[in-house]
Amino acid sequence: MKRVRAVFVSDIHLGTRACQAEHLLDFLRAYPSERLFLIGDIVDFWAMSRSVHWAPAHNTVVQKILRRARGGDLVVFVPGNHDEILREHVGTVFGDIRVEREWVHQAADGRRYLLVHGDEFDQVTLHHRWVAVLGDIAYNLLVRINHWLSRVRRWLHVPGYWSLAGYAKRKVKSAVGFIFDFEASVARATRQRGLDGVICGHIHWAADRDIDGVRYLNCGDWVDSCSAIVEHFDGRLEVVCWHAGAITAAPAPLPAEPAVAVQEGVAPLPVTRCED
Repeated sequence: MKRVRAVFVSDIHLGTRACQAEHLLDFLRAYPSERLFLIGDIVDFWAMSRSVHWAPAHNTVVQKILRRARGGDLVVFVPGNHDEILREHVGTVFGDIRVEREWVHQAADGRRYLLVHGDEFDQVTLHHRWVAVLGDIAYNLLVRINHWLSRVRRWLHVPGYWSLAGYAKRKVKSAVGFIFDFEASVARATRQRGLDGVICGHIHWAADRDIDGVRYLNCGDWVDSCSAIVEHFDGRLEVVCWHAGAITAAPAPLPAEPAVAVQEGVAPLPVTRCED
């Protein structure tokens, strides 16, 4: 157990078969904190409109979050696109959990970070919702296939964790370009507001890197990469990759994007990515 100042998680997708709630519970037990920030897509109402898979561990996640809020921890929930219905309740408090459209977090070292889910910077989600829904279905299919592949790898005693969805993101040029564009857009909006950095989610791609003077951090997700961000008491921020009850090693980067697709001032991607 390692107590930290703050924990940031996103894209849990409670209510879906792909949600790795047990791993999340292990992580939250290992990293108790004074502040807990839920940065969108905590409950997946999109998927639940098609079918619901609410396991006992999903209830436990909700109960644990509520207990932390009642116990005096600051718990802030910033809804995402999959739980956007809760944006109707922005500014209210449910069970001592604050619901906010966004949040500015000041770290222990004085740096200020914008907390947003990130879907407002995704042009597909904003303007082509049906494409986003189809993409979500395809992604969930990859994750389910990956669960079976993981079983086969364990049966063959192949060490480490491997992500089929992550492999597809690295190999499909349009996916790589989308990630670069998304990150640059989020960083640009953060810089315009005079903040030091941004902590977001949405694209299920954990990262920690500098983009033209703005620190860009992405929490990743709890359906595939099982990753989150923690703030230590000295203000240091760290991406934690959690698989099968253990912290995984720092992963390899994405392939370099062609120069025409990389905006000036964007550092090589990423410093951190959560998979082998």
